[in-house]
Amino acid sequence: MNSNTFRNLRNIGVIAHVDAGKTTTTERILFYTGENHRIGDVNDGNTAMDFDPQERARGITIHSAATTVHWQGTQINLIDTPGHIDFNIEVKRSLRVLDGAVVVFDGVAGVEPQTETNWRLADDYRVPRLAFVNKLDRLGADFRSVVAMMRERLGTNAVPVQIPIGAEGDFRGVVDLLAMHALVWARDDATEPPVVTAIPAELQEAAQAARARLVEAVVERDDALLDAWLRGESPSVEALRAGLRAATIAGAIVPVLAGSAFRNRGVEPLLDAVVAYLPAPGETPGAADPHAPLSALAFKLTADDHGAMVFARVYSGRLRRGDTVFNASTGQPERVSRLYEIHADRRVERDELVAGDIAGLVGLKDVLTGHTLAATRDAPVLESIDVPPAVIDVALEPRQQASAAALAKGLSVLVREDPSLRLRQDLESGQTLLSGMGELQLEVAVEKLRSRFGVDVAVGRPQVAYRETITAPAEVRHVHRKQSGGPGQFAELTLRITPLPRGAGFRFASTVMGGAIPREFIPAVEAGVVKAAQAGPFAGHPLVDFEAVLVDGSAHVRDSSALAFELAAAAALREAVHRAAPVVLEPVMAVEVVTPAEALGDVIGDLLRRRGLVQGQAARGTAVAVTAHVPLAQMFGYIGTLRALSSGRAQFTMQLSHHAEVPARSAAAA
Repeated sequence: MNSNTFRNLRNIGVIAHVDAGKTTTTERILFYTGENHRIGDVNDGNTAMDFDPQERARGITIHSAATTVHWQGTQINLIDTPGHIDFNIEVKRSLRVLDGAVVVFDGVAGVEPQTETNWRLADDYRVPRLAFVNKLDRLGADFRSVVAMMRERLGTNAVPVQIPIGAEGDFRGVVDLLAMHALVWARDDATEPPVVTAIPAELQEAAQAARARLVEAVVERDDALLDAWLRGESPSVEALRAGLRAATIAGAIVPVLAGSAFRNRGVEPLLDAVVAYLPAPGETPGAADPHAPLSALAFKLTADDHGAMVFARVYSGRLRRGDTVFNASTGQPERVSRLYEIHADRRVERDELVAGDIAGLVGLKDVLTGHTLAATRDAPVLESIDVPPAVIDVALEPRQQASAAALAKGLSVLVREDPSLRLRQDLESGQTLLSGMGELQLEVAVEKLRSRFGVDVAVGRPQVAYRETITAPAEVRHVHRKQSGGPGQFAELTLRITPLPRGAGFRFASTVMGGAIPREFIPAVEAGVVKAAQAGPFAGHPLVDFEAVLVDGSAHVRDSSALAFELAAAAALREAVHRAAPVVLEPVMAVEVVTPAEALGDVIGDLLRRRGLVQGQAARGTAVAVTAHVPLAQMFGYIGTLRALSSGRAQFTMQLSHHAEVPARSAAAA
C-alpha cells in the first residue's frame, strides 16, 4: 500500500467563533453527502451533530462531534468543534489530530476573537485551512471586507477562489474563479443543485481581476507554472488546481469560498474544495505508513451507560479488534475489545483501522487524553495536547450526604473526559473545588452531574482561580528530624528557588554531588515541592512560574527515607517562598464588546471602572468593536450591566489573555 491509497481520505475539522454558522454548515454537509436525509436546524434543536441534550437546549456546540461522510468517492472524517471559548480544549485536541480544517467566518462580523484564537491553534499544529465566508445573505455582509480582515488580523495569505453574486438578501450564487463560470442557486430548500451559467455581465470585470490575483498567487509558488506564466502562457485549470492544492497544503495560501449555509448556497463547492485542496494522510508532516509499527494518539474520552470510549488517530500501522497494545505514555498493556467508525451519536463497528483513520476504541482502562498507543512498551511517545489553565472555581457539595459517593464518581468521570476541568480540595475549608475555563463550562459540568449521575449538588458562587508566584530568589537549609522511639526520620537539604517568566510553569533540578543525598531520594524532594506548591504558602493559591533546585543535603544511613525528604522539601519550600517576595496573580481577560455607537462612551467608561485597559476600537458594520484587557474578577455579572448600558443591543466575548500581579488593595481581598 502506498501513499496514493490515502488520497481518498480527508480528516478535517470545522472551526469558528460561536454563532458564525459552523454547525449549520456541518448539517448541510451531512445532507448533501447523503449521511442525513433531512436538514437539522440549530434553532429547532434537531441537529445531528449537537445531539447532547444540553447542546440542543442551549443552541450551542459543547462537545466536538465526529462523523464520517463520502463525497465524490472520497471518505471525509469530519469533526464539528465548539465555538465558545469555555470549550476551547475541544478545538485544541481536535486540531492536534486533523490534517485540514474549514474555518467558517460570519460574513458580517468577519474575524471574531474566538476565530482568531482557533486560527492561532491551527498555526501551532500546522493545519492547512480553507476559509468559508458564511451568512452572505445577512444585512451588512461584506465578502471583500472579511477577506481584508483575514489578511490584516490573521496575517494570512487569504486568496478568494470565488466571489459572491448578489449581496445581502439578493445573494444567490458564486463565481468560480478557476473555471470562470457562475453557480446560481434558484431555491433555498436544497432540493436542486446549482445551475452552471455564464458570469453576469456586471461581474465580468471584477471576476477577471480576482482571477488574475488568484493565478498570480498560485504561480508564485510553483517554478514550472511561473516560468510558463512569465512566457505569456496561461496555466490550465488542472495545473492551477494542482498548484493551489500544493500551496494550501504548505500553508502558503488559504483559499476563500463564499456562501450562506442556512440558505443552502455554497456548500457543494465547499465539499469540492475539501477534496481538491485539503491534504490526505501522509501529505502533511507525520507518519502514515500502514506497514510500520502501530502508533496512535488518544485525543478524547467519553463515557456513557455502555462504558468508556477513547477517540484515537492512527498515525502508522494497523489496529485490529481484540489486539493488545501498549500505552507508551505509562508502559501499561491495554486490550482493544471493539473498534467503531463514528457517525455523531451512532456507531458502526469496524474490524480494523489503518494509518490515517480516526475512530472510537472500547475496552481501554487507563488511557487519558494525550496518551500514545503503540505496538511496544518503549515506543516513541507522540506530542501530547497542551491543556489551558483554569481561571474560575466553584465549590460543590451534595445536598444529601448519601450522594457523596455518586458525586465523587461523577466528578472523576468528568475530569477524565475533559482535562481542562480540575478538581482539588480546599485545605482550609475542606470543600471540593471544581475549576475550569469559564462560568458556562462549569454550569454545563454541574448540569451533567445532575442529569447523568443523578447527583443534586449545592454550588457556591464562582470564584476567580488566583495563583501566586515569587519575584526574587531565595535559598533555605532545612533539617527534618523526628525521633519517637524506634527508627527515626532524618533529612537535611538546601533548596534554592528562583522566579521564572510568566506562564513558564514549574521546573525542578538537582545539583547534588558525590551522593550527599542518595539518588533514590531525589524524586521525593521534587514530589514534596510539587505538593507544597499546590496550596501556596503565601495566600493559599497554587504556586506557579518558579524553579526549585536541590543544592545540597545529607542523609542518615538508618533514619532517612523518601517520606522524610518529601516532608523536608515541602517545609523548605514554604519557608523559602516567604523570603522570595511572593505576589498574587489574577487572570486578565481579553474582552471584545460590540456595541451601538451611541452607547460607546458608556461602555468604555464602564470598562475603565472595572480596572480595564482599552486596547482599541474599530467599526464593525453599523456597530463599534471595543477591545480591552480586564481582570476576570471584575467581569462577573457583566452581561446584565452591558445590556442596561446598550438597551440590550451590545454583546461581548472574552478569553484568557495572561496572568498579572494583583494590585495591593485587591490582593488583600483575594
